[in-house]
Amino acid sequence: MRIPEISIVTPAFNEEEGIGLFYRTLKGVLVDHQIDHEIVFVDDGSSDRTFLAMAKIRQEDAGSVRVIRLARNFGHQLAITAGIRAARGKAVVVLDSDLQDPPLVIPEFIRRWREGHEVVYGQRMERKGESWFKKWTAHIFYRMIRAAAHVDIPVDAGDFYLLDRKVVDIINAMEERHRFLRGLIAWAGFRRCAVGYVREGRLAGQTKFGLWKMVNFAFDAITSFSFTPLRAVSIAGAFISLVAFIGIMVTIYVRLFTHNTVQGWSSLMITILFIGGIQLLSIGLIGEYVARIGDDVKRRPLYTVLESLE
Repeated sequence: MRIPEISIVTPAFNEEEGIGLFYRTLKGVLVDHQIDHEIVFVDDGSSDRTFLAMAKIRQEDAGSVRVIRLARNFGHQLAITAGIRAARGKAVVVLDSDLQDPPLVIPEFIRRWREGHEVVYGQRMERKGESWFKKWTAHIFYRMIRAAAHVDIPVDAGDFYLLDRKVVDIINAMEERHRFLRGLIAWAGFRRCAVGYVREGRLAGQTKFGLWKMVNFAFDAITSFSFTPLRAVSIAGAFISLVAFIGIMVTIYVRLFTHNTVQGWSSLMITILFIGGIQLLSIGLIGEYVARIGDDVKRRPLYTVLESLE
């Protein structure tokens, strides 16, 4: 079995329009810089002809291209996981197949790796072709997860990075289902280095990472690496209990030591509904954590492979 120096792992979901251009661009960079490589394509259950396009590429470049086809759409993080587990290289580079993360940065990743860094990640200095809403929410997300997490997760760094084989082996040993790979990499430690780059707009197709997927991804990230939401609920509960206790003391004082009575059916109902809402929110939040524990305890396979072209 040939062990290349670098494995390129690239997941794709319904990228029929752009996968050919991506391959030609990537291959050109690898050949021009004389990088010993393999390319591992992962088709994340695409419903278009993405897999056929990958198979055609592999037929033309059987020496360095491998293709994994998942049995359904398992999501971006698990598709990357499948590719990383299949990679054979001494180091693994992960990037998406939409050319937003430029392959031209890969030689710089490799140079930093050869200098002794086990993790080299791309840091977005500018994001072209994205709406103000996407840029604003991404800005908030990266800083929120960095503040909340108990590991040092770099800001403005997506799934565009190089991992040494030591780090890859550690990531492969992790079995948790709700994966936030950037957090897992930060948790593993090792020497890290950032490489700044400009994230380009898409050259073909449409983004598959809509608002709902962004929300789910953010929630997975927060619940995987932070207990801050639970602590926030506990603090809110303590604060509301303190306010309620003060209110009770005031009510008793007014009733026993004055000639007034405490009026306010409306305010009473608002208070009850508010506290009830906090309780339901707390139970729901705890339920989310428990559900993730349940998923991990079941120990189902993280993904299933429909076919593999080696």
